[in-house]
Amino acid sequence: MSTRIITLLTDFGSEDYFVAAMKGVILTRSPKSVLVDITHAIPPQDVQAAAFTLRRVYPYFPTGSIHLAVIDPGVGSDRRPVLIDAAAHLFVGPDNGLFTLVLEEVPTARIRHLTNTAYFLPHRSSTFHGRDIFAPVAAALAEGVPPENFGPAIQDPARFQIMRSESMPDGSVAGRIIHIDHFGNCVTNLECDRLLPLLSTRSFYLQVREFQIRKLAGSYYEGAAQPGRPFLICGSAGLLEISIWSSSTAKELNFKLGEPVLLYTACIAHRPLEDL
Repeated sequence: MSTRIITLLTDFGSEDYFVAAMKGVILTRSPKSVLVDITHAIPPQDVQAAAFTLRRVYPYFPTGSIHLAVIDPGVGSDRRPVLIDAAAHLFVGPDNGLFTLVLEEVPTARIRHLTNTAYFLPHRSSTFHGRDIFAPVAAALAEGVPPENFGPAIQDPARFQIMRSESMPDGSVAGRIIHIDHFGNCVTNLECDRLLPLLSTRSFYLQVREFQIRKLAGSYYEGAAQPGRPFLICGSAGLLEISIWSSSTAKELNFKLGEPVLLYTACIAHRPLEDL
């Protein structure tokens, strides 16, 4: 067998034995596997945050990689364990919406319900399927077991509603903050490819609550010219971010996940608000 990469994405943190136990199962059954930690610091039970991270990471791994993702508030319930074959990558985890963005991007993905217990650990806990079901399945895949051996195909995977930006009747674009990164940058669902041609030819501002943000920077460093003042930037995810030089936008302005944002352009009449 050639070496296979298995990535791990969880909300388990680093203080407990959970991640190490999963790695132990994988290496026992597939000693040549290369294990890569994406992160274990997903906020507890935050399936949407995990879906965002997974979608932004997996395309940069070699094809054939196996992505083991366990954010599983429904562990022990009747939620299904699944295996997804998409874009020449394999994904293993709970069927709770975690793979929504992957499935959105790859509508031809093949999804299987993991039912073949021969590949699970013999004594399974109702609270730790990451160790007892998902890790051994990932190891078996790394050893060359074909996906069809694990269970039947299904057509109805769980998905959450994707928060999309929306063009409003007055010409503005409505969106939301969908991710806050480690630095406190607030990532919106406003797509740069769609908006940058417009913003390069018109004056604009992004309104978040009582705040208006008018500066679009080409790099984070450009924000140093006005310390403490928020600016917009097209981030590496291809989405418009709200940032403050060398500080946390989320903390400074008390912005939260799900916060509505409105992008106005110069041709739109508006009531003046506080200009940041």
